[in-house]
Amino acid sequence: QVQLVESGGGLVQPGGSLRLSCAASGFTWDSYAIGWFRQAPGKEREAISCINSDGNSYYINSMKGRFTISRDDDKKTVYLQMSNLKPEDTAVYYCGLKRRSALILEKFLYMYWGQGTQVTVSS
Repeated sequence: QVQLVESGGGLVQPGGSLRLSCAASGFTWDSYAIGWFRQAPGKEREAISCINSDGNSYYINSMKGRFTISRDDDKKTVYLQMSNLKPEDTAVYYCGLKRRSALILEKFLYMYWGQGTQVTVSS
C-alpha cells in the first residue's frame, strides 16, 4: 500500500536549519506531486511547497526564500530544506501525495499523508 514516511524533525535554535525527508513507496503512478504542509497547535494545516514527477516545484508566497523543496527520484524521496528557522515555524510537518502532476496545494487533493515529524524552534 502507499506509504509516506517523514523524518528529520527535531529541536533547533532560532536561525538554525533542518532538512526534512519524505520517503514515498507503494505506488506506480507516472504523474504525481508530493507536497509539504505543516500544522501548529490550534491552527489549521497550511501548505508550504510541492514538487511533481517532472521535477517542477511550487511554493506558497510566504514560504519562499527560507524553504527549498527537492527530490531524489531514484529513492522516491522528497526533501524540505529549511533555513533561518523562527519560533513560529514550530509545527508538525507532513508530506502528502496526490495523483497528477498539477502543482496545487489544496489539502483535499492529497490522498495520502505521512504521520508527520515534529519541528520545534526554540532557544
